[in-house]
Amino acid sequence: MDKRADSPAKGERIAKVLARAGLCSRREAERWITAGRVAVDGRKLISPAVNVTAAARVTVDGKPVAAAGPARLWRYHKPAGLVTSHRDPQGRPTVFDRLPDKLPRVISVGRLDLTSEGLLLLTNAGDLARRLERPENGWTRRYRVRVFGAVDEAALARLADGLSVDGLDYGPLDARLDSRRGRNAWLTVSLKEGRNREVRRVMEHLGLTVNRLIRIAFGPFQLGRLKRGAVGEVRGKVLREQLGADKPS
Repeated sequence: MDKRADSPAKGERIAKVLARAGLCSRREAERWITAGRVAVDGRKLISPAVNVTAAARVTVDGKPVAAAGPARLWRYHKPAGLVTSHRDPQGRPTVFDRLPDKLPRVISVGRLDLTSEGLLLLTNAGDLARRLERPENGWTRRYRVRVFGAVDEAALARLADGLSVDGLDYGPLDARLDSRRGRNAWLTVSLKEGRNREVRRVMEHLGLTVNRLIRIAFGPFQLGRLKRGAVGEVRGKVLREQLGADKPS
C-alpha cells in the first residue's frame, strides 16, 4: 500500500490560496484553473486538485499572486446603475469600475442588481465572502422599498408565512408600511435569504411596482450615513466580534 495516501497533504488547495489572496471565489478559481490560466512553479494546472505550500510560485495569466494578507471587509454605498460584476458583456459600468484606487482587489459579498442601491459588502478574501453569504448565519437583509400601487397591509402581513410565485417558493418576509403619499408608498422589507430579484417579484405579485430599492442592512452591518458611492472599512475588531470564535482567516 502507498503510505503517501495515508499522509495528510501538505499546503492548501490552490483554489483556496487564490480565494484567500482576494482574487476570486473558490468556484471561480476552479474555472480559471480548468481554463489553463493558473500555473505553479511555471507549470500550468489542468485540475484544481492540487495542494501548494507558501514556498510555491503561483501565477494567474503569468502574473505572480501575492501572499494573502489579513481578511478585511468594507461597506460600500452602491448607487443605482452599476452592475455588481468585475466585467459586463454589455459594457455597462460596474461597481468595481467606481471604487477608489486605494482599495486592494476586492470581491462582493452577494450582489445587488443594476437598479438596486445601498449596502454592498466588499472583501479582499474569497473565503470570508463565502462565510458571510452562508444561509446558516441567519442574518437578516433589510431594505427600504418605494412602491407604486395600492398597498394592502393585510397582504403584506401574510408574507410572513412565505409564498409561491410562478412556481418559486419564497421564505417568510417581514414587510411593513412606513408611509404613503398618493399612489406611492415606502415599505421596510426584511428577509433571511434573498433570491435574485425576490423583493421585486414578491411586490409585483401583490400588484405593486418597485421604483426604488435600497439595502440598509446585511446582518449586523448597517448602511448608516455612508454617502452614496463612499466606502468605509469595518474594523478588524468589529469583524471578529460579529463572526464569533471562528475568526476570518
